[in-house]
Amino acid sequence: MKAVAVLPGKANSAHLASLDKPDLKTVPNGRGVLVRVLRVGVDGTDKEINAAEYGAAPKGYDFLVTGHEGFGIVEKVGPNVTELKPGDYVVATVRRPGNSIYDLIGTNDMTTDDTYYERGINLLHGFLTEYYVDDAEYIVRVLGTLKNIGVLLEPFTVVQKGITQAYEAQRRLRVWRPRKAAVMGAGTIGLLAALSMKLRGMDVTVFARQPKPSIRSEMLAQIDVRYVSTLEMPLLEAGKQYGPFDLTFEATGASQVVFDAMQTVGKNGVLVLSSVTGGNKKVEIPADKINLDFVLGNKLMVGTVNANREYFESGVRDMALGQAMYPGWLEKFLTHPVEGLDNYQDAFTKLETAKEAIKVFYEVAAL
Repeated sequence: MKAVAVLPGKANSAHLASLDKPDLKTVPNGRGVLVRVLRVGVDGTDKEINAAEYGAAPKGYDFLVTGHEGFGIVEKVGPNVTELKPGDYVVATVRRPGNSIYDLIGTNDMTTDDTYYERGINLLHGFLTEYYVDDAEYIVRVLGTLKNIGVLLEPFTVVQKGITQAYEAQRRLRVWRPRKAAVMGAGTIGLLAALSMKLRGMDVTVFARQPKPSIRSEMLAQIDVRYVSTLEMPLLEAGKQYGPFDLTFEATGASQVVFDAMQTVGKNGVLVLSSVTGGNKKVEIPADKINLDFVLGNKLMVGTVNANREYFESGVRDMALGQAMYPGWLEKFLTHPVEGLDNYQDAFTKLETAKEAIKVFYEVAAL
């Protein structure tokens, strides 16, 4: 069967590879699930892996099948699988357990191991292929009513984890009811964060560079979320007008914005960071003031990047609620389809050049 793969360590090595169709017997104890892949989302991680910035092939292979945002349908299950059946729509989690205590208790997204295993990213093949087999433990059922947007679940879990952990951490305050929220960035993660905060009853402001009107500003207006272009109003100025914020979710990929966002967080507030930034950029910041405000204001900063099963399941619930409250809104994310695995170069082209792209995704098979 076909697969889109890279040669780790070699830049721009994306190519079509060939794999044998997987067998349920590769999963022990009769817990295997065979999934036919329907859609796979692509994002900056896939671009960076193809640029040889990171990624490693599984043992016994010189290539890595990419794609970590999978969505598919169950075709067959092992004899000891009771929670899934053929015909179920599903999404598989990405991180697999290692050896740390966190891995052993099911929170493998919080591993302390130096070596980690992620499907489509590091040491495990991903979902950009026609079929995969995995243990039922790592496969989450998606409601049939969400099949058109199921490919958005994996990125949504990054948001779910960050916001859930903010609430968990703030139990230290006994009562924490965030009213004002901010999102830095209006990409896929930023838009999903805005929805998640809106579903929790917050007044939400999204900050991004692109001037209005745009597809993103118009989408946010449809769910009653404020959009501010930082080219028209600087972030710190806008933060004074619409903040301070009880909860801020940073999703820009720009380290400078992190330090600006720190200055918009209110007392007892939380800043969630989701950007993975590389390079060696240096910026000048008012370090003393930021430090003083965080200490005296009991402020908190946490990071989110990878999710375990808990956040996939909560993501399904929030997607269902979002679909009910704002019918058709999530479908608008799916701006740039790529027809079939053969057109893998088209996916990279759209990631690089399609300025209005919110989600580029492969149509591997018909829904």
